[in-house]
Amino acid sequence: MIWGVYVLLPFAAPLMMEMGWTGMGRAFYFLYSFTCHQLPERSFFLFGSQFTYSLAEIQTAWQNTLNPAVLRQFIGNPEMGWKVAWSDRMVALYGSIGLWGIIWYPLRRRIARLPWWGLALLLLPMVVDGTTHFLSDLAGVDQGFRATNDWLAALTGYRLPLSFTSGDAWGSLNSILRLVTGTLFGLGIVGFGFPYLAEAVEGVQPIQEVRKA
Repeated sequence: MIWGVYVLLPFAAPLMMEMGWTGMGRAFYFLYSFTCHQLPERSFFLFGSQFTYSLAEIQTAWQNTLNPAVLRQFIGNPEMGWKVAWSDRMVALYGSIGLWGIIWYPLRRRIARLPWWGLALLLLPMVVDGTTHFLSDLAGVDQGFRATNDWLAALTGYRLPLSFTSGDAWGSLNSILRLVTGTLFGLGIVGFGFPYLAEAVEGVQPIQEVRKA
């Protein structure tokens, strides 16, 4: 229940803005700003003409800047809709923990606990993706090697469309990787950590331990 509230409140921020409850909406944005960069070009928008917006569209509507501290302040407007208070990666990560948890719960007595190396394998993609994004952003937002992904274009003989290899728009490589790696991260957390919680709270032993008994 508490987890569900925590995961859903970032979506309450754009809802509050759309309903005209701007004070409460901005309070949600402020609260979740401590847990996420909230860059608008890497976030979902609700109640607008598009689900996501490119950096160029954000700059036109907000300020012509590459300063992430300034960009993150853009929460939307009535025409473009309102930004979810979490980035797409955070939505995938925390949302998938809830969804995987719902799937895992009725099966908890019948499936084995994920081993530590399985957890590591599922966490590794997001570690690599997040780290390379961070290193790329050190050159400036939309300026580093992950902004263009020229390495991928070269590897594929420049056969892939530019809209896929570059930028953060919906359907681009970067957006897909953030969603996929976040979802795998959530699966790892549930598969490895939730059996320990079940054992502590309900006394449910993982299947491999039951077989040893």
